[in-house]
Amino acid sequence: MQFIDLKAQYQASREKINQRIQDVLDHGQYIMGPEVTELERALVDFTGAAECVTVSSGTEALFIALMALGIGPGDEVITSPFTFAATAEVIALVGATPVFVDVEFDTCNIDASLIEAAVTERTRAIMPVSLYGQVPDMEDINRIAARHNLTVIEDAAQSFGASYRDKKSCAVSRIGCTSFFPSKPLGCYGDGGAIFTDDPILAKRMREIRVHGQEKRYYHTQLGVGGRMDTIQCAVVLAKLETFGSEITARMKAGQRYLDAFAGQNKIGLPIVRSDRDCVWAQFTIKVDERDRVAAHLQSNGIPTAIHYPVPLHKQPAYAELCRISGVLAISEELGRGVLSLPMHPFIEAGEQDRVVAAVLEAVYQ
Repeated sequence: MQFIDLKAQYQASREKINQRIQDVLDHGQYIMGPEVTELERALVDFTGAAECVTVSSGTEALFIALMALGIGPGDEVITSPFTFAATAEVIALVGATPVFVDVEFDTCNIDASLIEAAVTERTRAIMPVSLYGQVPDMEDINRIAARHNLTVIEDAAQSFGASYRDKKSCAVSRIGCTSFFPSKPLGCYGDGGAIFTDDPILAKRMREIRVHGQEKRYYHTQLGVGGRMDTIQCAVVLAKLETFGSEITARMKAGQRYLDAFAGQNKIGLPIVRSDRDCVWAQFTIKVDERDRVAAHLQSNGIPTAIHYPVPLHKQPAYAELCRISGVLAISEELGRGVLSLPMHPFIEAGEQDRVVAAVLEAVYQ
C-alpha cells in the first residue's frame, strides 16, 4: 500500500504530462518559458486572486512574501508551532522573531482567539498555517490584523484547492503562499510554489525579488533571490491542473470514508472540518495513545504511516532560542505526542481504507 500514490496519479494523466514536458523540451525555454505565465494565469482563474507569482518552492514563497513586506530584524510574526519547520524558518531567515500561539485540538490549526494577546508594537504580520488541508478561522484572523494594521500571510502549502466561506485557499488574506511539492494536493515533479495577492504593488515587488531583485535585466531595484519556478515544473502543474477538480472530489470522498469508519470510536481522535469550510486532506491525521505502538502494528500489516509533526517548533533546537512564546503551547505539545497520519491520496480505494481502519482498530483496542 502506498502512503501517497504518485505513480497512480501519473498514469492517470500520463499523456498530458508527457506532452507538456515535451513541449518545453521542444522550445527549450527552461527558465521563465511561456508555461510560467500560462500557469500563473490559470492559477489566478482557479483561486480568484488577482495576482499569482510562481516561485521555486513553498518555502521560497513565504520567504519572498516576507521580503516584499520589508519584514526584518526587530519585527515579529505570529504563527503556529505545530507545523513544518519552513513556516518559522523563513521568519528567522529574514531576521524577524517567530511568535508562537497554540492551536485548536480538533482542527490542529492556529487558535484565532489567542492571537490578539500575542500582538505587540513589534508585530508586523500573522502567518496562519492551513494545516492538513483545512483553512483556519481567517475571518477572525483578518479582523485582528485589520485592527492592528498587520498583514496576514496564509501558509497554504497543504490546502491548495480548499475553500473557506466561498473563497479559495490562497485568496482569503492579503497574501497566500502554496507549495507544489510532489506530495501536496497539487504537486509538480520537483520543487515549486506560488504566491497570491490582490495587491499589484506587492506582486510587482515579488516578481522582482524572485529574479534577484531585477526590475529589468541587470537593473536591480532591491535585494532578491534566485526564486524562479522551472518551466518544466510549471508544465507539469498545468497538465495536472486539468484533473485537479476531480482529485479534490476524490480526496474529500476518501476523507469522509475515514471519518465515517472511525465514527464513535472514543479512543481515536478525529479531525474536525468546520461547517463553513472544507478540507482537501493533504493528510488524514488521527490522534491516538501509544502512537508508536499503533504505527508499528500498521507497519507490520504493510500499511505505511507518517507523523505530522512529532516535535513542535518551540521545542526544536534551532528555534528554541529564536522564538517568543505567547501563552502556553500545551495543545501543540500534546498533538506532537499523539498524531498519526494514515494513507491518503485521490486514488486510494475503499478496500485499502478498510484495511487501514481494521488495523488501526485492532491496534488501539488490543
